[in-house]
Amino acid sequence: MTETASLKPTRNVTLLVLVASLGYFVDIYDLLVFLIVRNDSLKDVGVEKKDLFNIGISILNWQMAGLLLGGILWGVLGDKLGRIKVLFGSITLYSLANFANGMVHDPTTYTIVRVIAGIGLAGELGAGITLVSETLSKKNRGYGTMFVASLGLFGAAAAALVAKQGWREAYYVGGSLGFLLLLLRLGTFESGMFKNVAESKVSRGNFFLLFTNGERLKKYLCCILIGAPLWYVVGILISQQPEFGNALHSKDILKPGDSIMYAYIGIAVGGMINGLLAQVTKSRKLVMCIFLILSAITAVIYLNAIGLTKHQYQWIWFSMGVGVGYWTTFVTIAAEQFGTNLRATVATTVPNFVRGSLIVITLGFKSLVKSNGMIASGYIMMGILTVIALIALSLLKETFTKDLDYVEPI
Repeated sequence: MTETASLKPTRNVTLLVLVASLGYFVDIYDLLVFLIVRNDSLKDVGVEKKDLFNIGISILNWQMAGLLLGGILWGVLGDKLGRIKVLFGSITLYSLANFANGMVHDPTTYTIVRVIAGIGLAGELGAGITLVSETLSKKNRGYGTMFVASLGLFGAAAAALVAKQGWREAYYVGGSLGFLLLLLRLGTFESGMFKNVAESKVSRGNFFLLFTNGERLKKYLCCILIGAPLWYVVGILISQQPEFGNALHSKDILKPGDSIMYAYIGIAVGGMINGLLAQVTKSRKLVMCIFLILSAITAVIYLNAIGLTKHQYQWIWFSMGVGVGYWTTFVTIAAEQFGTNLRATVATTVPNFVRGSLIVITLGFKSLVKSNGMIASGYIMMGILTVIALIALSLLKETFTKDLDYVEPI
């Protein structure tokens, strides 16, 4: 088969990339808004101060469980029904969930709605990256996915700014943005590669095909493992403020909204640098390796930053964000590893399984904290995840110039 992606961006292709980028912007906004409003919202629905950390972690884990379930659901549907249908379905579900989140008044309802929101959020990034990867030529697809991920990541900064107006208002704005984006998507088109495969009798969206072949399974697991350090940095080191602020003896009270905003600005900047370096070096693996090491270095700097002011921590949060800016490259690698009949399944499940890995990471971190404290546990967990990610990366093949117009054999 020959690659059917367009050789140069047309107006329609440019619109598709822009709409996919805005979709990821709303996705990140809605994904992180709970972390940003965690303490204020939980206090408002009746959670006592002493229970804020544990209940907050519990709700976050349930949201991530929704992402795991939704990743499989939307990934399979993306390969069976098409990438566009997933984009419409996922954004409708998580927009409705965000409106519902603004109306909750007890922790149980809050948890249930975050699970539903997680299921909806799971379909956005994978379907968007798959659609862009299959529409642009192999020469340009790296630029397209870089733009999607980099612009989208600024959704975190928007969530942090809007949350200052109130936690309920933050959820209402997230839901409204989703429905506005839904209208913009009415003019988008389906991937040509998917249309070709849909007309054939090839098995599509069969999640279990990933487990029937040893080489496919190895690739799939490695794609997940290379992204795990990112969500540890975001979900634990960055978002668990003021807990880390207390452990680091910060001179000011540290708030998760601030840390997430500065970190995600850094991730967006790091994503652009990462994507451009991959285009220049023509190697996604090399750039991924560099940023995994950089991320570990910035985590060490953070865990050594004792007694600083809020403004000094802001620069460290930003640098940590730059270090995990490989999210762009990580998602692109996953999309490029597999054939068209499984690509949406992989590109959707992999980032959501990475997000969902925060459940296991959180449990491990909490266990370590009991005997080692916050700071020592931070070092241990970062070291373990980085080593595992580097080993997994070494087992994957370079995909920069790979033709994506092929199918996975049964």
